[in-house]
Amino acid sequence: MKISAYIAASLDGYIAREDGALDWLSAPLDEPGGEDYGFRQFFDSVDLLVMGRKSFEKVLTLGPWIYGEKPVFVLSSRPVDIPATLRSTVGWRSSSPIELKREFDQMKLRGVYVDGGKTIQSFLADGLLDELTVTWIPILIGRGIPLFGRLEKDARLILIENRAFDNGFVQSRYEILPSKT
Repeated sequence: MKISAYIAASLDGYIAREDGALDWLSAPLDEPGGEDYGFRQFFDSVDLLVMGRKSFEKVLTLGPWIYGEKPVFVLSSRPVDIPATLRSTVGWRSSSPIELKREFDQMKLRGVYVDGGKTIQSFLADGLLDELTVTWIPILIGRGIPLFGRLEKDARLILIENRAFDNGFVQSRYEILPSKT
């Protein structure tokens, strides 16, 4: 099983403004041409999506549910209000990444998509993230919610692929090496 993160970030390393706003991200994505930056292929390769409560609540404000029938776990220390229309595929978990990994192993999943700043940070800190894809958006927003947080030990990465797009986006895909304990 591979646990992967797939996310966009400003060039200065933020995934959203301090209030969670994504206005800086939506303008370039609305450009004509229909480029999805490899998201559909990536999404089709995973069995389940794990996201934090704040990310889930943000996605709910963006329009129709884009994840279809793919199972989604929403992580939160407190219960999450899941709309009735999503309850067949969306569930709430208050588990740690290590506990979730055990659950994933029992489910015999081939791929898990981890989304949301704190969720990605917690899987990375626990050494459970195998691959990271970041689409760097050529904008500096100065402050916001950072993609990365403090780590107790270094996380070493190997660049697998770099793609440049005509609009200036650069997508970097990394393998995350197991930490040396």
